[in-house]
Amino acid sequence: MKLLYGWPKYLKKNPFHYCPGCGHSIIHRQIAELLEEMNLAHKTISIAPAGCAVLAYNYWDFDCVEAPHGRGAAVATGIKRCLPDRLVISYQGDGDLAAIGTAETIHAANRGERVTVIFINNANYGMTGGQMAPTTILDQYTTTTPEGRNARMHGFPVHISDLVAMLPGVAYIERVAISSPKGIRSAKKAIKNAFETQINDEGFSLIEVLSPCPTNWKKTPADSWKWINDVLVDEFPPGVLVDRRRRKDKKRSGKKGKKNAD
Repeated sequence: MKLLYGWPKYLKKNPFHYCPGCGHSIIHRQIAELLEEMNLAHKTISIAPAGCAVLAYNYWDFDCVEAPHGRGAAVATGIKRCLPDRLVISYQGDGDLAAIGTAETIHAANRGERVTVIFINNANYGMTGGQMAPTTILDQYTTTTPEGRNARMHGFPVHISDLVAMLPGVAYIERVAISSPKGIRSAKKAIKNAFETQINDEGFSLIEVLSPCPTNWKKTPADSWKWINDVLVDEFPPGVLVDRRRRKDKKRSGKKGKKNAD
């Protein structure tokens, strides 16, 4: 009998501390599944962030270290350069990656570091109480924008993945939304592409995940999925932002090419 679904080998059987409906648990499981399917867990080192996923190492049964707030890409760089045969994953939220970690993220990408960043975008600072994050969209209510984000007062949402996609050291960036079964399947495929990009020594890879945060959005899990599909994807459209991976019919060169190769 063919097994269609089971507990991933590298996902510990510990209760998640995440709120009901949170997207972190979905991505945690997918990473564990992929490492088992690709036979990579024995050579994987992940970096847990400051934020809601600070305890990721309680759930993953493979090597994991902790990074100071925003420094995930820098820590990943150090690990990968010392241990170039490892699969190095930096798991970060939007406040971690796109605010205090902006410099580390941009420069690691520009250098083409052979690491993979999993970027969870839930449009707010989740762990600290739902404050405005760089990715908070205009008119969105948070605890620090009780009347909604105002462009004149607070600036515009930061499209960090789009900015990073312009850098020549980047090989693959895709944005996905885990707000439907199809979106969840697409997320797993995108993360696999990013892992393969690193294994094949192509360059920097990043997957942005539009993820629900029911508690801080003051919505039910079902309504949180609906808000992503109806509102958030208009600001951050899912899709491949850049793909410079080598193909049989396409050799990567040092010449300047199109932002979106495919």
